[in-house]
Amino acid sequence: MEYTFTLKYQLPDRSYDPDALMECLGEAGCDDALIGVGQAGRVALEFTREAESAHAAFMSALADVKRAIAQARLIEAVPDYVGLTDAADAVGVTRQNMRKLMIAHAQSFPAPVHDGSTAIWHLADILAWLETRGAYELRADLVEVATTAMQINLAKAVRRLVPSMRREVRELVL
Repeated sequence: MEYTFTLKYQLPDRSYDPDALMECLGEAGCDDALIGVGQAGRVALEFTREAESAHAAFMSALADVKRAIAQARLIEAVPDYVGLTDAADAVGVTRQNMRKLMIAHAQSFPAPVHDGSTAIWHLADILAWLETRGAYELRADLVEVATTAMQINLAKAVRRLVPSMRREVRELVL
């Protein structure tokens, strides 16, 4: 199956030559990625990768990038963090429809990851919630990609916790 996702990286050197970067990535197996280098020291790679699962597609892409630019730091796997507009676009409904669902089902709608002037959710949580409702036709590859992206981002974040905090949080929050 074909999976589409994006990996965003911070480069080890802000002065990376875009042409050299593209060549290096292509040689490492990232020839199925569109490369965006809009911000100095950052690169976004939008992959369309053939694999047996989204997990396999992500893991092979992460390994290919690591081979090409060993010191690059993963910032984010996408699609994961979304506002209501992005979630609505992914599902094929309007933002207003998604907001109505959130308000009408406040008790069961997924809690946001960040709740401020702009709330942010894990797309996978919203998709899983919509699947339980049974009223929405969701693309299986999107659900799989969003779930895998979320798992990668969560694993990346957990690595930063000190062990004592990890235990304490597990006991009090989970």
